[in-house]
Amino acid sequence: MKLTAKLTGLMMFAALALCAQAPAPTVAKIMDNQLATIERELVPLVEAIPADKMGFAPTQGEFKGARTFAQQATHTAAVVYAVAASALGEKNPIDMGKNENGPATIKTKAEVLDFVKAAFAYGHKATAALTEKNMTEMMQSPFGSGKIPRLSAVSIAVWHSFDHYGQMAVYARMNGIVPPASRGQ
Repeated sequence: MKLTAKLTGLMMFAALALCAQAPAPTVAKIMDNQLATIERELVPLVEAIPADKMGFAPTQGEFKGARTFAQQATHTAAVVYAVAASALGEKNPIDMGKNENGPATIKTKAEVLDFVKAAFAYGHKATAALTEKNMTEMMQSPFGSGKIPRLSAVSIAVWHSFDHYGQMAVYARMNGIVPPASRGQ
């Protein structure tokens, strides 16, 4: 019994020592983890929607002019591209399209999915470029003529994507599809 207590105490001490030695994560790592979190939710949701439901938009209630599921996905991706380009100080590599819904050439589920995945890959490039030194540097806003801090541009990719994920999850449920992130809960 005394040996078990001593071993438990020793293991707790070792665990605390390891935690104390772990360096604080960088701002790039923190933001990359946040972007990866929404990516892990949104990409499987797009994958879960059947191709024939990509054009779904609610009609009951106040939904006149609401984006379709596919437009929600491509709009989210287009904004990720825009804010990542801003954070990187680069020209946006994509056509934002009408109402910031992305290129009009994107039609199929496979094209929507590829566009979303590519947007997140580009977003990760922007998070990787963040440093303690440059995160407050003022960058050209992707939404007008003003300037925004580099970190703010990257944070838009996260919160804006979660906003549209919520709408997309409702669309999925309206079509009898439980979002993958909610399955088994």
